Amino acid sequence: MKNSDKTIIEHIPDFLDYCEVEKGLSDNTQENYKRYLDKFREWLKYKNLSNIKPHELTPQHIWDYRLYLSRYINPKTKKGLDKTTQNYYLIALRGFLSYFVAKDINSIPPDKITLPKPDKKTKTIKFLTLDQVAKLLEAPDTTNIIGLRDRAILETFFSTGLRIQELTSLNVEQFKNIEDKDELELGIIGKGGVPRTVYFSKRALFWIKKYLNQRKDKEKPLFIHFRAKKDADPRLTCRSIERIVKKYAIKSGIPIFTTPHTLRHSYATDLLNKGVDLRTIQEFLGHKNIVTTQIYTHVTNKRLKDIHKKFHSLSE
Repeated sequence: MKNSDKTIIEHIPDFLDYCEVEKGLSDNTQENYKRYLDKFREWLKYKNLSNIKPHELTPQHIWDYRLYLSRYINPKTKKGLDKTTQNYYLIALRGFLSYFVAKDINSIPPDKITLPKPDKKTKTIKFLTLDQVAKLLEAPDTTNIIGLRDRAILETFFSTGLRIQELTSLNVEQFKNIEDKDELELGIIGKGGVPRTVYFSKRALFWIKKYLNQRKDKEKPLFIHFRAKKDADPRLTCRSIERIVKKYAIKSGIPIFTTPHTLRHSYATDLLNKGVDLRTIQEFLGHKNIVTTQIYTHVTNKRLKDIHKKFHSLSE
């Protein structure tokens, strides 16, 4: 079937393939695009537009879809979509229209989709104190290989600030010949295909070495299941890692909100408390934009306030 004969809905799988092969987007990003475009697919069916082709899409259609998102009420939660979530759906649609441009398929240009201003609210982050981090790191029972694996996972998170998907993507090959090393710099490809260097501390490497020394298999992934069925993918999934972190958060008695991303926040917060500037933190975390890193200004703001209070107050 020629591209010109395909409906918009029929183009969606081609777009997702394009995201994987030509754009090199991560599996997680592809899944997000699919999920957000499923909403657009639902709307097309709801409006009896399932057979519409790219060149038949009009600005009025886009406007009607935006109204639909704005007025949508989740039947389970009885809540609508906030402006940020609406933006995610529109960004996915804009990416879809960009695909039409790349493939010379006639449709309305992606810049016809403008994004609503997000709701004004202060984004707060949750992080652990160093005492809480210490309790979490010491929670696994390291007398067995599962405990050694879990300790290595927790130490890696706090040492490197890796995102969960970046951690699950690590392979044993990247840690060969580390027996005599106290530190390790590792190049990774992060979110959005952005390369960066992450740094494994002496302590993190110590636990990774102990864990690998107990491994008798020849599996490729660094962090694996030990109860995986034969022929099943042994690599721990993001969900498995989340369950591991939650398990030890409960065991150690630290806040229940603790997730892998909490450890990433804790990593950045600790560096800032030690005087590392935001631009450097941006590089460590792999943020494309410094604005993303500025969610950590709560730390610098409090530190500046404490310094001012200590050194610039009149004696009582």
